[in-house]
Amino acid sequence: MVTPAWKAPPATLSRQVARPWRCPPTWRDFAQVEAAAGRIEDSLGPIDVWVNVAFASVFAPFAETTPEDFRRVTEVTYLGFVHGTTAALARMRPRDHGAIVQVGSALGARSIPLQSAYCGGKHAINGFTESLRCELRHDISNVHVTVVQMPAVNTPQFSWVRSRLPRHPQPVPPIYQPEVAARGIVYAADHPGRKQYFVGATTAATILANRVAPALLDRYLARTGYDSQQTGEPESSRPDNLWEPVDEPRGATTAPTGSSTTGRTAAARNCSCPTIPRRPRPPRWSRPRPGWPSRAGPAAADAGPQPPRRNLRLSHRSMQARSSSVSTGLVT
Repeated sequence: MVTPAWKAPPATLSRQVARPWRCPPTWRDFAQVEAAAGRIEDSLGPIDVWVNVAFASVFAPFAETTPEDFRRVTEVTYLGFVHGTTAALARMRPRDHGAIVQVGSALGARSIPLQSAYCGGKHAINGFTESLRCELRHDISNVHVTVVQMPAVNTPQFSWVRSRLPRHPQPVPPIYQPEVAARGIVYAADHPGRKQYFVGATTAATILANRVAPALLDRYLARTGYDSQQTGEPESSRPDNLWEPVDEPRGATTAPTGSSTTGRTAAARNCSCPTIPRRPRPPRWSRPRPGWPSRAGPAAADAGPQPPRRNLRLSHRSMQARSSSVSTGLVT
């Protein structure tokens, strides 16, 4: 019996997927996605793990978003997932094993202003996946589908997304590095039996807060959602990837005038969440405790009363440092 790749040990898995094969289809066209899946199996063998992550977006108020923009975002962000899942299931169901990972977003549970088309597509992915999961359970299938709900991630998309905002777009802070997102996807592919995974503490906090006080979040986002999605730099005339790709060969990126065009763009680098240094703490044995005599000796007793020690475990700075290192959070 052949062990599926998504159940294999990490070392074995790395050997099995060491040879990449590039096949960029147009995700809104099911015929191209189906043909790409067939070519992949012909070249690399049976597909064990399929990850859907295609998306497009428009940063603009709803009144300034055209019907053509809405249709394009929906075709790529939502129908792209439907087409990819259909092609994967056509190959996994006859073998009765496989894993499909849907890369979702916290915005699929809690929408924000200026991204109505994208948020609608992410909500649709959650509804479609829930229905499919019930059908697979009814069929007692060994094909699993799970969703990885992402936080704001530092990617070059904000340098080539279509925007009608006065300033350069950015994700809502705090912003996570792409390695955190990648670890969450790999973990979900290795454990696809659960309904969904929350990557990052902010994702879990956003989704759970929306379940408790959705009207309060409406008022909060109405007050802060516009400024938090824009940098201080004015938006310039630049190409976008809503209808045509703007990435160039060898990983280069068409960026706004005056910014770098290789690697991550300057705008994406500006979105990086800075590393917060940890405050040095004294050894545990030397920390004073209420009502206990000092263990640091007479010198510490002669120094007079000490200011109250701040609870670092509950401080905002410590919580942000801890959340930036979390790869997977609460699961439901």
